[in-house]
Formats: sequence, structure tokens, C-alpha cells
Amino acid sequence: MNRKVVWSINLIVLTLLLVSITVSYHHLYPTKDLMLSCSSELFDRTNTNGSEQRHYLLVDVVAKNQQAQINYRYFNLDGSSAGSILMHGKLIDVDQHNNRYHFSVTTKQETEHNIQGEQPQHMQYLSYISSLNIDSQKMHNLSIEPLELDTDRDYAIVLFQPSNTVCGCRIVN
Repeated sequence: MNRKVVWSINLIVLTLLLVSITVSYHHLYPTKDLMLSCSSELFDRTNTNGSEQRHYLLVDVVAKNQQAQINYRYFNLDGSSAGSILMHGKLIDVDQHNNRYHFSVTTKQETEHNIQGEQPQHMQYLSYISSLNIDSQKMHNLSIEPLELDTDRDYAIVLFQPSNTVCGCRIVN
């Protein structure tokens, strides 16, 4: 046989082999993309001035191609902003057996603009614990666990850890 024909056949076989390996890899290890838009009402009965503090929390979670962004936005009851924490990191694991998403946050940005008084207690705790972990370990681990899931209505009830916060979430497709 002609050398060009042999090389052409080898090249075709090699290309098919590479394509099949790539397809098999993506089939065995699919990327887990996640987009959630969550909300919750926060209560603090242990306010320092004796009154009950109430705030709203909106959390947007975007995880795509292992990169993750989690944006916590806090609001007063009148709708004015009480602050925000924007976290960036990676989606490090999806535990399908326990239905948990594990994130590793490496950077965060905080914005304080509550003209009505103190930060919400949830924001203070999340700021403290994430700063402590990022400063000492260069990362802050958190997880998201869907407690109830209704894929027909694109809705989930989700537990955020370590803040122990339960939110109602819209699943964004």
C-alpha cells in the first residue's frame, strides 16, 4: 500500500479514538451547572437594643464549569439595601448520594450600606466565619443541600451550610 494511504488511515483511526475518549469522558463525568435564585425572611430576636430585627435575604447561586459565584443580598423590610456579600470560588464536588453541592470560596467582597442600623445577624455571622476561614485556610467551604425539589415547577427548598439557612429557590434553567 501507498504510505499516504496508511498514514491517512492511521490519522482517521486516531481521530476517531480521540473523539470517542472525549465523548466517553463527558458522559461519565458530566459538568454540573447550577443556577438558583433564592429568598428567605430573617428574624433576629436577640437584637442588642431589645427590638426584633427583620430582614429579607436574596441569594443567587451560579455554578458553571466548576466556577462558582454566590451573592448574598440583604434588605430591610422597606426594601432598602442592608448590605451584600459576593463570594467567588469553585464547585468542588457534587455528592449525588446525599444530594449536596460542595463549594470552596476563595474570595469575597462585602458591601455595607444599612442606613437603618446594624447589619443583619446572618450577614455578621457569614462575614465573620468566611473571613476567619479565608484568612487562616485561604478558603471557606460551604454546601447547598436541596431538602425538597419540584422540577416540574422549577422550585426547591434548599439548606445552606454552615449558616444553617433554609431558603425557597427558583431553579433557573
